[in-house]
Amino acid sequence: MTMTIDRSSTAIDVSAFAPRPPRFHHEPQKVGDDTYVIRQLTGEGESPMLAYVNSAVILGREPVIVDTGMVNNREAWLNDVFSLVDPQDVRWIFISHDDHDHTGNLAQTLALCPNATLVSSWFQVERLAGDIGLPLNRMRWIDDGGSFDAGDRTFAAIRPPVFDAPTTRGLYDSKTGIYWASDCFAAPVTQATDDVSSLHPEEWRQGFALFNSAISPWVHLVDAVKYNNTVCRLASLDIKTIISGHGPAIHGDYVNSAIDMLMDLPGQEPAKLPGQETLDQIIAMLAGGQPA
Repeated sequence: MTMTIDRSSTAIDVSAFAPRPPRFHHEPQKVGDDTYVIRQLTGEGESPMLAYVNSAVILGREPVIVDTGMVNNREAWLNDVFSLVDPQDVRWIFISHDDHDHTGNLAQTLALCPNATLVSSWFQVERLAGDIGLPLNRMRWIDDGGSFDAGDRTFAAIRPPVFDAPTTRGLYDSKTGIYWASDCFAAPVTQATDDVSSLHPEEWRQGFALFNSAISPWVHLVDAVKYNNTVCRLASLDIKTIISGHGPAIHGDYVNSAIDMLMDLPGQEPAKLPGQETLDQIIAMLAGGQPA
């Protein structure tokens, strides 16, 4: 006996799998001249550790949107971004890499910003082809080491030393010295904070090592000298502030501390991530029972 399954979109109820929106909203944070971080926190009010999901808006003569947030935060993300800049005025959309937490509202942003050029790469187009048909006539392909002129400043696409996607490029603003580090330099937190100066140094160090090791488990296999050359490349940029997709802002002297911690990664033990035992405990708690 053969069972026939109606696979039409109207016959399949997937509402149980819809992502949950964030429980709390955080206003955009100004981190430097013309530069704002669009902030979302995952896990807030639900778990002891929180993770930022950030993107950015850079104003100036030719405004830039850096990454486009997550689907589950779409309404708030669009409101936050376009409270800072008129969609018609946006001239550039920069995607640091093609993970879903950085491209969740890309189609909506392209539609709302008809005068914007998407700064991407050939490989990003290929990797996103199954999700979105990108407008090739509105794109500029720039890989690591490339740059583009935004009127009153030049942006350089500089890949951070650790990353979890082959298309990753960071973005360095020559006018402000602010570096968008994609997933690099990130750290989980126990409560919302504007910058790492409010974290206990050991909390920051441990969270930094955990996150950056988790997104790049290969870092423990690399030649430390070659790896540190990529860290020195960043150090030579005279970075004033680091902002990332998944952590608080890093300002001033803390930039040097962050670069030092990044340089130490190859010599550390790989991060131990939660496994089945943790999953069993979570399920038990959600069911109202006690963890084993």
